[in-house]
Amino acid sequence: MTQSPHDEPTASSPEELREQVEQTRAELGETVGALAARTDVKARAREKVATVKEQAAAKADELKEKTTDLAHQAQGKATDLAHQAQEKATDLAHQAQEKATDLAHQAQDKVPDPLKDKTARAVGQARAETGRLWQEKTPEPVRHTTARAVRTARDNRGPLLAAVGVAVVTWLVCRRRKG
Repeated sequence: MTQSPHDEPTASSPEELREQVEQTRAELGETVGALAARTDVKARAREKVATVKEQAAAKADELKEKTTDLAHQAQGKATDLAHQAQEKATDLAHQAQEKATDLAHQAQDKVPDPLKDKTARAVGQARAETGRLWQEKTPEPVRHTTARAVRTARDNRGPLLAAVGVAVVTWLVCRRRKG
């Protein structure tokens, strides 16, 4: 097609001439088809849209997988941190309980025996007076409910002391941070 008519070999027979014409027609048809495909904007746009859709879907799948992996990692880290915090709180509660016990023993050791005896007598008298006033002034349903609460506290003395110890440690930590 790019050859000028003068460059083409001349046919020696009508049969060769027909073959050349058919070949030229085929080449011309291919060239016209290629030009038509290049100028078909709608078809090229559809192809481009399809390509972009495929790329977007692949990227979305990749991001979804990455997000899922990150979520699992974050969940694992959160679980680990929660376990560490729980262990630390348990350790602190035990330390606080031990410290409270030590302080109570130290305080008892420092109190002189005569003062202990006087205190014991005063506590006994106060208990007796309180018991008498309690019986006289408190309605029966309130005494019954209170007795149940006291029995429950006595039965659960260990956890109750642990809770008090944790509360004291928490209070001390908060006070230390503020001060």
